[in-house]
Amino acid sequence: MEQIETGSFSPPDSTGGPTSFRVVSWNIARGSKLNAVIEFLATANADIILLQEVDRNARRTNYWNVAKEIAQKLRMNYIFGCEFEELAEGTRASPAYHGQATLSRWPLFDSSILRFYSQSNFWQPRWFTPALGPLQRRRGGRMALFSKALILGRTVATYNLHCESKGGDDLRSSQLQEFLKDAKSYTVDLPVLAAGDFNLDLSQGQAATALADLGFVNPFGTLRQATSVSHSRSSPDRIIDWILFRGPLVGTNPEVHSSVAGSDHYPLSLTVSFS
Repeated sequence: MEQIETGSFSPPDSTGGPTSFRVVSWNIARGSKLNAVIEFLATANADIILLQEVDRNARRTNYWNVAKEIAQKLRMNYIFGCEFEELAEGTRASPAYHGQATLSRWPLFDSSILRFYSQSNFWQPRWFTPALGPLQRRRGGRMALFSKALILGRTVATYNLHCESKGGDDLRSSQLQEFLKDAKSYTVDLPVLAAGDFNLDLSQGQAATALADLGFVNPFGTLRQATSVSHSRSSPDRIIDWILFRGPLVGTNPEVHSSVAGSDHYPLSLTVSFS
């Protein structure tokens, strides 16, 4: 569960844009609509891609290694970190996993998993609960996938986060604090890029204050545009996906691509340059 899968498909001379780079973050709902996901990402012209809810060897997604499939098609480097083992989607001999993937046109290194201490017990397997797909029993826990990327000759620390969808905002806020504590260990002159499905509105309240106190900029905070589609007609669509940055970076052209139908979340994109 703590091992990180890596793959390199980017051409050795890949340099991207001369002064800026494009970032996309997207919860792709396991990759069940893989062709639609790849189609959007291929046209998004992204240099760094942070994906959440990525399947590997799961029955429900045709046993694809989703991160590898995308990286090969886009000719990018990738890392994949396991969030959960999906007990109903594989076997003991051939387990299925679900997690986060970060893709880059440039090298990724010093990768690790920040497994949150605060977790919900909702997903835990229980002796009286059968391992059936709809019940979604799992082993593991929510986490942030960390990696450094060498972008345009400069090192950038990246966090690919997926906070808990079950439980209350107190739990999600606690996981946010764990990420912020880890990010605080890096000096302010190291650029930090953080993105993902936080399952939390980071544009207001204590979450917004905590981010600002550590110098994080939220260019999507003023858009107030829904980033996910509600599964219930009685519940409104939510604003829970974000791209954040800290340090000598400038973000422009934040966009929520609400016309893209590859998931129950919309992809986010941002143009980033070094200040």
